[in-house]
Amino acid sequence: MKFPDELALPVNLVAAAECDGRQNWLTTLWKTIERLETAWSIRLGEPFQPGGQTAWVAPTVGDDENLVVKVLWRHREAEHEADGLRVWDGRGAVRLHAAEEMDAETIALLLERCRPGTALKARPEPEQDLVIAGLLRRLWREPPVGHRFRTLQSMCELWADKFEEQAGDSRRRLDPGLAREGIALFRQLPANAERDVLLCTDLHADNVLAAEREPWLVIDPKPYVGDPTYDAIQHVLNCDARLHVDPHALVRRMADLLGLDPERLGLWLFARCVQESPEWPTLAGVAEQMAPA
Repeated sequence: MKFPDELALPVNLVAAAECDGRQNWLTTLWKTIERLETAWSIRLGEPFQPGGQTAWVAPTVGDDENLVVKVLWRHREAEHEADGLRVWDGRGAVRLHAAEEMDAETIALLLERCRPGTALKARPEPEQDLVIAGLLRRLWREPPVGHRFRTLQSMCELWADKFEEQAGDSRRRLDPGLAREGIALFRQLPANAERDVLLCTDLHADNVLAAEREPWLVIDPKPYVGDPTYDAIQHVLNCDARLHVDPHALVRRMADLLGLDPERLGLWLFARCVQESPEWPTLAGVAEQMAPA
């Protein structure tokens, strides 16, 4: 059992909680962990460091050391992580063993542990491309009847609204006309997709871990339903050098590996770079390179 003065906290989680006003959530986290240890008949070790920004994640210890508990601060993008993992059922992603909605702010997941757990980020980017593409092809599937997943359209509308609220942000580096074109496209693209599939939406090399059951497994998905072309974008954005030197070549590479229309993938990259530019100013230059002729 954990007690308040003994509970170790990941440094990234503490920093994010201070910025977001989640200190009260952190102070009661030990109670949640005690409840989970009892309910799931497990003992938990120290959390992984430096950790993520929205969850306390730690391995089980003792009789079964092949599991991980993720105590998640509830937020919109990760609302249906458990639902997505149930659909994938271990095919390309970690297996979900149990899930519990603890309260209005907290969801707990009991997950398969990846061993050795090395992140794909440690491998060269050309290899990352191959692994990411192979995983995405496996994850894309028709969502089940009666599913609870939200649409990619709803996410894009929300993010576009936020972008427009930041219209006077001094960090903006884009020509106003280009910004309007990009954010309009960000709203339009989800609506004219040829097909809708279950998406991961946050698949990049830090969210893919080396495992024994399969060579690589996805963690931390943020499932939505929509255009599969969108799902290649997060990896592309994380390939910093290639993205800034020759984004067109990177788009062609990923489109070829994924069997996607490179023109459409380029439009998505342009629109997403515009949308992200207030918080990520260097993407303004990529948006200018990718702007439609």
